Amino acid sequence: MKILLLEHPRQIEAERCNDIANTPLSSCLNTGYAAAALKSRGHEVVIVEGYMDNLSYTQIENTISSFKPDILGVHMVYHWQTDSSLYSFLEMVKDSGFTNHITVYGFYPTIACTDILGECPAIDSIIVGEHEVTFTELAEAISNDICPDNLPGLAVHDRTGGIKYTRRPLVTDLDTLPFPVRTEALYQIPEVNILGSRGCYGRCTFCYINPFYGYGSHWRGRSPENIIREIDMIIDERGISKFYFTDPNFFGPGQSGQLRARRLATLLKSRNITFGIEGRVNDIDDETIGALVGAGLRHILVGLESGRDSSLKRLNKMTTVAQNEEALRILRRHNIEPNIGFIMFEPDSKLNDIRVNFEFLKKNKLLNNLSVTANVLYHHQIVLKGTPAFEHLQREKRLTSKPTCTYEGEATFVDLNVSTLSSLMRQVTNCLFDRMDEIWGCRVPEPPNAQERYLRINSLLVKIFEDNLTLMESGMEIGHDISLIVNQFEKEFDKILSY
Repeated sequence: MKILLLEHPRQIEAERCNDIANTPLSSCLNTGYAAAALKSRGHEVVIVEGYMDNLSYTQIENTISSFKPDILGVHMVYHWQTDSSLYSFLEMVKDSGFTNHITVYGFYPTIACTDILGECPAIDSIIVGEHEVTFTELAEAISNDICPDNLPGLAVHDRTGGIKYTRRPLVTDLDTLPFPVRTEALYQIPEVNILGSRGCYGRCTFCYINPFYGYGSHWRGRSPENIIREIDMIIDERGISKFYFTDPNFFGPGQSGQLRARRLATLLKSRNITFGIEGRVNDIDDETIGALVGAGLRHILVGLESGRDSSLKRLNKMTTVAQNEEALRILRRHNIEPNIGFIMFEPDSKLNDIRVNFEFLKKNKLLNNLSVTANVLYHHQIVLKGTPAFEHLQREKRLTSKPTCTYEGEATFVDLNVSTLSSLMRQVTNCLFDRMDEIWGCRVPEPPNAQERYLRINSLLVKIFEDNLTLMESGMEIGHDISLIVNQFEKEFDKILSY
């Protein structure tokens, strides 16, 4: 069969430019894994990188009309809105007879399958959860003129107009999956993404990793030997030496997870590569990190999330502030300055929680780098459908959503001051992200004495946060002054960057 897989165009609005929790990084290989599974069954597969190649829908239409796929598969990614442009495009594709079956897959459609099937009649099915096996069975059914309505893992309309599906068991042995197909677009990014494991043994309230795979899901890792075979193949074919593990949790649980990571480090050491990973703070072990650094580890993202134990408990992180600080010490001992995940403003935060978070960041020297400072001083908790946080806040009637998009909820803060400070920092940092976008994106050169200027902007950002937090703690209100504060920041920022 002829199958076209589409990474659809996505447009991020300016105010959401630095909100990154709409889909996990691991989803970047969803289409590649689908293509590999389908090709292994003899299907002809074409991938269209509508997003990364910056294609218009007209260009994509030309490719689809020329190829005339039996199945159009769309990796559907939430980008802070209901995608009416994509829906209209799919309606046109179906009405024009360019394909017989349209299916979508990914984190967003898995969790919002009922809404999406109701909103876009052109979509015939949605692959729920892990997609490789379901997609190949869907292609086999269609090629044999068999109705796929009862296929496990496939959401479809039933005869009454409702939606029906059953979950498919997870792939227990990830080594059985063929290596993902990578397009030229994926090879243009600075580091080649690789997925060494799936799932997470954590249960954070804000995370949709486990809801995607199915509640009760668990961490599953590829064998180090299988991972090395994929890396060797990429090195041989492309001569690439920079990789990034997109696993939500690079380390498996417990001692077995540490031993697996050390075994992988042993195999990686002779490859002369560098790589990055992501993990939980309770998995940052001195011996393991030392082995990984010796094998080429150069950067890591760890989810600290808070500097207050009561907040970590509310978020169900199953970690402590002491573990946060120990992880930082271990990483810095090995000359790794981590990137961090941090939720400064959670819906249940009080002003004292914000103060404790701020002092934690200062104490642990996490407010000295502009890009890090801008992130940790503004991030509020993003609440997406399918997460425990969404369900909890919805039960408490503290969640509102746009009529056009029920996938994301806006939480009501229990403390009005926290809500106000969150709004202020969001507006201030959006100004910063907007002005720094071309510099950080390497589209324009840095200004002379760039680091000295960035330090001054960093200090300005910290001062705005602390000054207004202190004012609120003294009982003053700043809500009516937000626009004035933002305008003053813009003026001072431009002055620093342009002198």
